[in-house]
Amino acid sequence: MDLSRLSRSEQIRYLQGKRTLFRLHTNNSFYSFLRASWPIIEPNHPFVPGKHIEAICEHLEAVYRGEIRNLLINVPPRHAKSTIVSVGYPAWVWTMQGGHKFIYASHAYPLSMRDSVKCRALVRSEWYRQTFGIKWHISEDQDQKVKFENTMMGFRQAASVGGSVIGTGGDTLVADDPHSPMEVGSDLQRQKVLDWYDQEFSNRVNDPKTVSKIIIMQRLHQLDLSQHVLDKGGWEHLMLPAEFEPERKCVTSIGWQDERQEPGQSLWPERFGNPELEEFKKNMGSMVSAGQLQQRPAPAEGAVFKRAWIKFHVEQPSVDFIAISADLTFKDGAKNDFAVFQVWGRKGAKKYLLDQVRGRMAFNEQRNAFKALCAKWKPHAKWIEDTANGPALISALRTEIAGIIPVKPKGSKVARAESVTPQFEALNVYIPDPSKAPWVNDYIEELCTFPGALHDDQVDATTQALSQMAQRPSITFNTDAMSITGPSKWLR
Repeated sequence: MDLSRLSRSEQIRYLQGKRTLFRLHTNNSFYSFLRASWPIIEPNHPFVPGKHIEAICEHLEAVYRGEIRNLLINVPPRHAKSTIVSVGYPAWVWTMQGGHKFIYASHAYPLSMRDSVKCRALVRSEWYRQTFGIKWHISEDQDQKVKFENTMMGFRQAASVGGSVIGTGGDTLVADDPHSPMEVGSDLQRQKVLDWYDQEFSNRVNDPKTVSKIIIMQRLHQLDLSQHVLDKGGWEHLMLPAEFEPERKCVTSIGWQDERQEPGQSLWPERFGNPELEEFKKNMGSMVSAGQLQQRPAPAEGAVFKRAWIKFHVEQPSVDFIAISADLTFKDGAKNDFAVFQVWGRKGAKKYLLDQVRGRMAFNEQRNAFKALCAKWKPHAKWIEDTANGPALISALRTEIAGIIPVKPKGSKVARAESVTPQFEALNVYIPDPSKAPWVNDYIEELCTFPGALHDDQVDATTQALSQMAQRPSITFNTDAMSITGPSKWLR
């Protein structure tokens, strides 16, 4: 429209009408608000549209409406996640509900402060105040980088993971990058984050019936905060890998689904096409890029053990040596590690995993499981790791069962695993076909996600068996004399 043809009063009414329509549109669409406010938030970087930005905004709208109470967002680095969630979202909510209280925490205090400063600059801007007719102001007595409050009693407070927020309650609690990539590999540091979230941060609520909680991060470890809350349940999971994996397509409760179709399709091709992602992967390495880019804290092809190295046996293999390899735990219980007993056979250079018993077992259960496998398989050797319940089991069974050999583990778990990978790579290791043994699928997953797997007991038993067999020369036994019940059907 040519405004020059209108009178001054008509021009004012026309512009006021457009502003009203814009305000209504941006109130109903966080994505529209974010796009319009971008020049203020990031004046030196133009807005680059992305389907993932729309997806995050759509789910945050559902959080504001109360349709989602707990939202976990996994998205790759450098995909504008903090700008969306930690800068734009509170400013958008305050256009409708100025009294809303936000608490934000990041693993590093400077990161949390950075986003707080950007958000404060946005809500102070002339564009923001005029466009949305904002009547409230930032309180003069509470106008700091770490916390600023408005005259409707709404506030945004910044905190660091591990820092105290005692005495403060929020309506929305946001953990933005709670783990440090440099510390997440430490069991101690990682557990500190989980304990802080459970015992301190998640309790800083005003009303437990209406509070909303948001976690946004890239996956860094199989036991990170993302996995921690997913294991507890009750969280909506928006999972956005940098490259599309059809078998892991994300669908959420609000009717959203990943629109990508082709394997490897980029999440944000306008900024990070496949060449840029390849450069990322080259710099990060397969283990890190699998977590941070693909939200899968282990590469699809495997880390120490590659999926391509896994061979199966369907028919009963002919073997001339059988051994049991045991990796034990101290006690049973839902939070304790598993005890695992594996039966391995050997024929020349080939090694076969024949059977496995695994579970959270008390000492007597471990003892009975071991005795049952010995009775079933008549093994020549019985290797028990000389840690945890191992010494007690060895002591209890030595007078009953011959051939028990305590094994002292040497070196780290990773070093022991790497020492046997040549046997896998040479395709000399065979495991049961999953159609014959359902437990094999969990075994493969643990093997290929090691050392980032949730558990490593099956890997430990495997590396122990293969390393012990490699140290002993191949011997052909007189299998007919093995047992008064006759030769094992597995021995030829």
